[in-house]
Amino acid sequence: MAFWQSIWTWLGGSGTARNAGDQISGPMGYAAASPVEVNEDSAMQLSAVWACVRLLSETVASLPVNVYRKTAKGRDLAPDHWLSLLMARKPNRYQTKVEFFETLMLNLALHGNAYAKITKVGGQIRSLLPLMASQIETKLLPDGSVVHLYHADGNVDVLSSDSVWHVKLYGNGIVGKSPLAFGRNMFGIAQAAEQSVSKIYANGGKPSGVLSFDRLLTPAQRASVRENFATLTTGTDDRLLVIEQGMKFDAVSMSPQDIELLASRKHQIDEIARWFGVPSILINQNEGSTTLGSSTAEIISGFYKLNLRPYLERFEASVSTWLFSPQEAEEYEFEFDFEGLLRSDLKSRLEGYRTAVAGTILTPNEVRRIEGWPRVEGGDVLLSQINMTPIDKLGQHAIKQPMEQSNGI
Repeated sequence: MAFWQSIWTWLGGSGTARNAGDQISGPMGYAAASPVEVNEDSAMQLSAVWACVRLLSETVASLPVNVYRKTAKGRDLAPDHWLSLLMARKPNRYQTKVEFFETLMLNLALHGNAYAKITKVGGQIRSLLPLMASQIETKLLPDGSVVHLYHADGNVDVLSSDSVWHVKLYGNGIVGKSPLAFGRNMFGIAQAAEQSVSKIYANGGKPSGVLSFDRLLTPAQRASVRENFATLTTGTDDRLLVIEQGMKFDAVSMSPQDIELLASRKHQIDEIARWFGVPSILINQNEGSTTLGSSTAEIISGFYKLNLRPYLERFEASVSTWLFSPQEAEEYEFEFDFEGLLRSDLKSRLEGYRTAVAGTILTPNEVRRIEGWPRVEGGDVLLSQINMTPIDKLGQHAIKQPMEQSNGI
């Protein structure tokens, strides 16, 4: 096995081995060819990156979260559980629940890892404070334990694994792989293209070029011509150029049309959306087609099932691992409520509710709770399709009917 691992490394592979030491979320085994430096701030200046990260972060953060208590008949909401109360108030002193999950999702989408420091009082979790993934170094110790080194203000804090809520994308099981690191070549190309466009427009769309003469110039003449011509051809102001006899100007830089600027930008948007697993149509790239469907409801449903749901599953599973005690993990479940995300128009919802109530699947009050409507008296019992009779009274109805007929009623 070691032989094949060494061959793989020699060929440039990075594998997913969990060797003791630093756990790297970026690629190994090849040199990056990005034309510019790529980091979180520079990548977020690309509109496609901003749109993808914003869509994922705001969508996850907007979903209600619930804690359920497992019962013999299924499960019940547990609004009095400490995690429900923490999310209902504030996860920490600085953020609301929405802001908290936005920060976690931003780190997860860009760096493949999201961290929150756990603060306990009397053995009970009282605060969850997000930590920037770019400032955390994760190490696997020889004894199999994991520690996180948090770099901030020139200091390094060593955090044990049980003091950090860690959510990660796929990777080696210790750290998740970073889309920002693995896609840095693509992000670098997009940044370089943006910089080129900025330079073109900063120069008023005027290309750079070469001045040639049919005679030799003295050094002083060259300096004077260069200075005067630069004054006329740089900047956004249009100026009249006067070319003297024997002077010729040849452009050497390509125009936006020459470099197929529009086509290149469209391609970069699709590539960036692919890195984040976001349908490009959801970040306002309206050209082309999508395999998720034609209607808005179909596209959103496909986005949830194929792109968003895996993120939610990671959050939900990690709560049982890092936030719940072993006993709580047996008794409780943490879950995002995505019904609002997939909600169709009112007419379609009412038809679905009618079928669910008539089929003894939902009670009227369960439907009203989903819609945010107030409860009604008598709405907590399942109804039957036979005149919408409560199922516990079906026998009475069946026996009473012949007696009524015999009495002529």
